[in-house]
Amino acid sequence: MRYELYMALKYLRARKQHKFISLISAISTGGVAVGVMALIVVIAVMAGFENHLKEKILGVNAHLLIRSYEGPFDSVERLEKIIQGVKVEPEGGLSSVMDRLRGKGGAPHVIAATPVVYIQALLSSGRAVSGVAIRGVDPGSVGRVITFGKVLQGKGVEAFRDYSQNGPPPILIGKELALTLGVRAGDYIRIVLPSGTITPIGMMPKIRLARVCGVQTMGMYEYDMSLAFMPLKAAQKLLGIGNKVHAFEVKISDIYAADGFVKALQKLLGYPFWIMDWQQMSRNLFSAMELEKFAMFVVLTLIVLVAAFNIISTLSMMVMEKKSDIAILKAMGATNGQVLRIFMLNGTIIGIMGTIFGVIGGTTLCWLLKRYKFIKIPKEVYYTDSIPILLYRSDVIIIAASALIICLLATIYPARQAAGIEPSKILRNG
Repeated sequence: MRYELYMALKYLRARKQHKFISLISAISTGGVAVGVMALIVVIAVMAGFENHLKEKILGVNAHLLIRSYEGPFDSVERLEKIIQGVKVEPEGGLSSVMDRLRGKGGAPHVIAATPVVYIQALLSSGRAVSGVAIRGVDPGSVGRVITFGKVLQGKGVEAFRDYSQNGPPPILIGKELALTLGVRAGDYIRIVLPSGTITPIGMMPKIRLARVCGVQTMGMYEYDMSLAFMPLKAAQKLLGIGNKVHAFEVKISDIYAADGFVKALQKLLGYPFWIMDWQQMSRNLFSAMELEKFAMFVVLTLIVLVAAFNIISTLSMMVMEKKSDIAILKAMGATNGQVLRIFMLNGTIIGIMGTIFGVIGGTTLCWLLKRYKFIKIPKEVYYTDSIPILLYRSDVIIIAASALIICLLATIYPARQAAGIEPSKILRNG
């Protein structure tokens, strides 16, 4: 192999009569580098956006949601002990390898669980009315399961600890909802429930007074506009369901092990309980993002394919220029396999150099974008003011391997042409 490598490197060196071929080799190397660099940066940006949205969505929503087909349920403490005791063994095979490459490891486990009551209602301030989803949460455990936003006015969930069930319950609302209703922390609003009391003139909605304990922002318009929180006891009292709850929200250590937890919990809890994971709750969004990421990978791989065609043309021209040299090598005893390997190594070296430069350029650009954040984007549209970057080692390895395979495949045709040269014809005519 040393002989083939020596000849391959020799053919790549620039000479006066072969400067044009050396220029095309440099362009081919640059094409591979640009393709690899573009792939790394775009995949890192898309992974960053995906992770950013996951943080926003999974910050407000739990990883697992346990509900009952029979509606509100009790035995909250018994169920919480069962949930806390669930463990899932890490999966083997490719998924565990990918997790190690992404810096993950260890057996997945339940971090925390919290009971929740859900209320669909209207909030009225006297100046405006808006539909809202109210979550009744336990102030002692909810903070370990979901992440609350930045409090702009008043107090956050800590205000729920002081609720005594003797006055209007505190309610924590989003910034956009506060602007729509025209209220501030300390103001009173009315909660209007569609289910109420039957009277001779029909169903009368249930109306209760609540005090805005705080205004927060979660960084997403949808949540700031349509989500509110109140103490669990107040929500149970408002609906008249005693000590029952609608669901358990669960946070786990590894979101990608959610399937295993769903199966384990379903087996332990059985009917009437059913479990959803975060992927099912936001399936459309994350499926669309995965499809878009794959599509961008395929499209940008075309840049590497263009560079591969340059490698084919470079090697083909080199074979035409080196016909006499190849014939002499064969006449001196070089086999077809050796000639084939010489030109395959030639193209592979171009691919390796281009891939190395592309990986260095791509990772450096990602680091610069992440460190200095010099590209600004509209925060109102993307929920962040700079491009988020998340570069996985596994993505870099896949991109580099794909580029090398494409470049290697590009060498086959011209190398076979070189191996097929008959020295007798070339030397007789030359």
